[in-house]
Amino acid sequence: MSDLIKVEHLKQYFPAGGFGAKKKYVKAVDDVSFTIQKGETFGLVGESGCGKTTTGRTILRLYEPTSGRITYEDQVIFDSGDVPYTDRQGVPEKDANGNIRYGKKTAVNMLPYRRKMQIVFQDPYASLDPRMTVGDIVGEAIDIHKLASSKKERYERIIELLKCVGLNSEHANRYPHEFSGGQRQRVGIARALAVDPQFIVCDEPISALDVSIQAQVVNMFEDLQASMGLTYLFIAHDLSVVKHISSRIGVMYLGKLVELAESNELCFHSVHPYTRSLISAIPIADPVVARKNKRILLEGDVPSPLNPPSGCRFRTRCPYATEQCAAEEPAFREVSKGHFAACHNLDKVQ
Repeated sequence: MSDLIKVEHLKQYFPAGGFGAKKKYVKAVDDVSFTIQKGETFGLVGESGCGKTTTGRTILRLYEPTSGRITYEDQVIFDSGDVPYTDRQGVPEKDANGNIRYGKKTAVNMLPYRRKMQIVFQDPYASLDPRMTVGDIVGEAIDIHKLASSKKERYERIIELLKCVGLNSEHANRYPHEFSGGQRQRVGIARALAVDPQFIVCDEPISALDVSIQAQVVNMFEDLQASMGLTYLFIAHDLSVVKHISSRIGVMYLGKLVELAESNELCFHSVHPYTRSLISAIPIADPVVARKNKRILLEGDVPSPLNPPSGCRFRTRCPYATEQCAAEEPAFREVSKGHFAACHNLDKVQ
């Protein structure tokens, strides 16, 4: 499969007071790189505040990136100009004189890409306008992109989208407050599908729903992907859900990727201590097996992204931390085919 999305050295800093040399920034996303292939589901997991949602929104340029490069179908949609061009293997390209090629800042008009790239928000109520009917909410994108030539065609398209997500024509005239949480999330999904996108950022789409409804929504995402050829960036806290739906998973901690691998490889052969802690926290239905399962408890609190630790950002909570971890930031390197991790002490992790 070819790459649909390519993210290189992405950074998203938010100003947090101060002036001049003393100006402070919250480093929400700090030098993150990965690719998403056409038709796959790429999962992104981590604790609250690790930068998962910010990464998804920055890729869509709902937040303007601080720096980095974002490519969609080989078309650069943002390039800060301070990162080198690379080939598909990540090797920097060089000019005739052997110098690494750097790009000039590029920020294209995103309106044509809004039809290709959409998002399903976490909160199924706050993301819907309470003053608009469901029909108008779903139909708004159709109007903006002029996808219907008549009111009849617009109405038929709206009804088709509602049925696609498990609702019916009667729901088109209702308001968001008349629906349950699961139904409101289905409206949000229908809105995202209204422009026939290729890529959808699923920003914790099931975290606000009951467990029984979560399974229905996840199954619906899989059915839509199979029938429409969609590509997902699936953001969630629950590693067990992400494992079920994703083909590859990236683990974030305090703005950085610490591990990335195929779903089964990550869950059964993880090498980073933070990833292993997350996996050990997955609930197990069998009480006998659960009692035998050893939880890996992390001590301390997550450091502030306003003032992250030197070197490895996980070192303040890592049982394997050494002086090298404080002095030097670990490289995000390939430890086996398709399996990447950032840790100085992979040989010590058991």
